[in-house]
Amino acid sequence: MSHRIVVLGAGYAGAIAAGRLARRLRREDATVTLVNAEPDFVERVRNHQLATGQTLKPRPLAEMFAGTGVDLRIAKVTAVDVDRRTVSTTGGELGYDTLLYALGSAWNARGVPGAAEHAYEIAGRPGALRLRERLARLEPRRPVVVVGGGLTGIEAATEIAESRPDLDVSLVTTSDLGDWLSPKGRAHLRRVLRKLRVTAHEHTTVTAVEPDAVRTADDRTIPAAVTIWTGGFAVHPIAADTTLEVTEAGQIVVDGYLRSVSHPDVYAIGDAAMAMGPGGKPLRMSCASGTPSAWQAADAIAARLTGGKLPNAPIRYFNQCISLGRRDGLIQYVTADDRSKPAVLTGRLAAVYKELVCRGAAWAVANPTLGLPTRHRPTTPTPTATEPKVNAR
Repeated sequence: MSHRIVVLGAGYAGAIAAGRLARRLRREDATVTLVNAEPDFVERVRNHQLATGQTLKPRPLAEMFAGTGVDLRIAKVTAVDVDRRTVSTTGGELGYDTLLYALGSAWNARGVPGAAEHAYEIAGRPGALRLRERLARLEPRRPVVVVGGGLTGIEAATEIAESRPDLDVSLVTTSDLGDWLSPKGRAHLRRVLRKLRVTAHEHTTVTAVEPDAVRTADDRTIPAAVTIWTGGFAVHPIAADTTLEVTEAGQIVVDGYLRSVSHPDVYAIGDAAMAMGPGGKPLRMSCASGTPSAWQAADAIAARLTGGKLPNAPIRYFNQCISLGRRDGLIQYVTADDRSKPAVLTGRLAAVYKELVCRGAAWAVANPTLGLPTRHRPTTPTPTATEPKVNAR
C-alpha cells in the first residue's frame, strides 16, 4: 500500500508543503491529499488590500495543483483522531499514515465585550470582503478605528487612509507605536502616519466595542463608525480537542523538524505549531515562519520515508516587511531571532520590495520545490514501523 500523507489546510504553509511532498515522492509509493475548506488560495498578507476595494488575482487551488499529483479535497475539517489516525471532514473520513497539520489561525477577539459582535476583521477572506462592503458604503469624514498596533493593524490603517483620505482613521495600540522597530523604523512610521493623517492612540487598551465607538481602560470613548480588530490571532481549535500535546493557546508542540513531540506520525507547521527558533524563542505567527516551516517539515517527512538525510537548516529571520499603503513601505532588518537591527529600507523602494515579497510568497505556493539551501546531517535515519521506506522521485 502507498504511504498516505494527509495535509490539513492550504494556506501558505500547507499548500507549499503538499506540493513539495508530491514532487519529492513517487506517486506509486506515497499519496498526498490536501484538504482545504475554500477552493481558492488566499493571499492572507494582502487582505488589507482586498478590504479597500483592490482587485486581487484569483488563485484557484485546482489550477495551482493540476498535474502535481496532489489530491485536492475541498472540505471542512471537523475532527482529528490521532489515535485512530483519521480525519473527519464534511466530505467524509480520511485515514492517514502521516498527518501534516496546517490549519493556521483566525482573529482573536480576546474576550473583549462587543468585539465579536461589532468589530470587523481581516484575518480571513470572508472578513476582508465584509469590511470591503462596509467601507464602500461609508460616508466621508466618518471615523474608522483600527485596534491593534502590530503589522496587520499598521498595514490596515495606512491602506485605508491612503485609499480613503476622506475618512478619519485612527490606530489604537497598547504600547509605543512600533515599539519593536529600530529608531529609524519608528521615525519613518510616524512620518507616514502624519502624512496620511492617521491618529495614533498609544498606551491605550480597548475594553469594549460598541456599534459606534470603542471604550478604553482610561474611561475614554473613541468614536468609530467602523472598528477593525487586529489584536492578535488564535489557532484553529481542533488540535486542542485531540490527545496531541499542545500549548495553552492550542498550538501543537513540535521538535526541530516540526514533528509532534507526542505523536511521531503528526507534523505541524505555520501558526498551528509551537516551534522554537534561534535563541530558544518561539517562532512568531507569520508567513515568514510558515513558509520555511513548510520546507523543513516536507523535507523531514520525505527523508524519513526514503531513508535520506534529515534537513539541518534552522529557521531564522532576515527582515520584517511592512506596507504603508501602495506608495510607501518599511523594511526592518532583524537578527536571526527577530530583534531589530539599526538598518531599515523606507519609502517607495521599500514598497516595491514588499510587493516582490508578496508575489514571491504566492509563487512559492505554486513552485514548492525550491526552498531552503539545506545542509544535511551525516546520519541516515531508519524508518519506523509506521514509516515504510519508499523511493524518492
